[in-house]
Amino acid sequence: MDIGVVLQCNPPASRVIELARIAETHGFSHVWTFDSHLLWQEPYVIHSQILAATRRVVVGPMVTNPATRDWTVTASTFATLNDMFGNRTICGIGRGDSAVRTLGGRPVNLATLRESIGVIRELGNGRSARIGDTVIHFPWASESRLPVWVAGYGPRALELAGEVGDGFILQLADPDITAWTIARVRAAAERAGRDPGAITICVAAPAYVTDGTPEALAHAREQCRWFGGMVGNHVAEIVARYGTHSEVPDALTDYVAGRRGYDYNEHGRAGNPHADFVPDEIVDRFCVLGTPDQHLARLRELEALGVDQFAVYLQHDAKTATLDAYGESVLPRLTPAIEATVHQSL
Repeated sequence: MDIGVVLQCNPPASRVIELARIAETHGFSHVWTFDSHLLWQEPYVIHSQILAATRRVVVGPMVTNPATRDWTVTASTFATLNDMFGNRTICGIGRGDSAVRTLGGRPVNLATLRESIGVIRELGNGRSARIGDTVIHFPWASESRLPVWVAGYGPRALELAGEVGDGFILQLADPDITAWTIARVRAAAERAGRDPGAITICVAAPAYVTDGTPEALAHAREQCRWFGGMVGNHVAEIVARYGTHSEVPDALTDYVAGRRGYDYNEHGRAGNPHADFVPDEIVDRFCVLGTPDQHLARLRELEALGVDQFAVYLQHDAKTATLDAYGESVLPRLTPAIEATVHQSL
């Protein structure tokens, strides 16, 4: 299993770049950022600097959207970064949340998302794409390679991910919900004539390493409760569309019954007062909290379900400590040890 990290583009950008560099030294495979240009600084500028400061990590947004970004400009940005830094980019994309809602807009529909994925992937992989009646191509991008991973929660979004995504992003780490979403994505892929096993599965959620005491767990929960509020924005929309006790698991939808609005000025921020409806049970299920052994156990459980990458949301008061703890006590144990010598019996 790969381990990635998800950063906000809070100023100073130099701090974001430094966290990315530290992540690479610890063996993290991917560096993702939020893409919400009113709330935080411009991610693609920062992506360029992260790529320049690192050698191996793959960099991209978790997630961009087709509403606030022109599709051809998005593809050109990735292709340019690939040309500069050797095909080390990835495009996570969804219908849109904070980037569009802070402008008074709404997420795009799934048909628009599907069309945008086709354009961005074709252009980002050096091929031609059709925009209306016009066929376009980047004549300088023939060597660019760009995987596109689709984020979503609802049944139709999961089907879209299975039908067209190179990967699927689930933004929570509950094993039961993870199993349900993976099954939906893979079933859709099979119906579309695709190899279900070829779709990369990424689970992203806050991770907070503690010393195992109740006091430390209580603090970790408060630092990560914001995440349940963020997920709740998407879940509330699912409930509005499908109702309660639908084909969507109650384990995902029930907790938003106590939701009373949301202030995007506090989006993704520890201590968000609009996440006080999120109970401890949801924090424990959606996030990964506890000792390194407890983190490893959850990651093994997710891996057994078919998860290829766990991406650590790093929006709390222990950013560097979490990277260090994963680098020293989690990542080395995810990789089987290889002995330098083979012992032979005499």
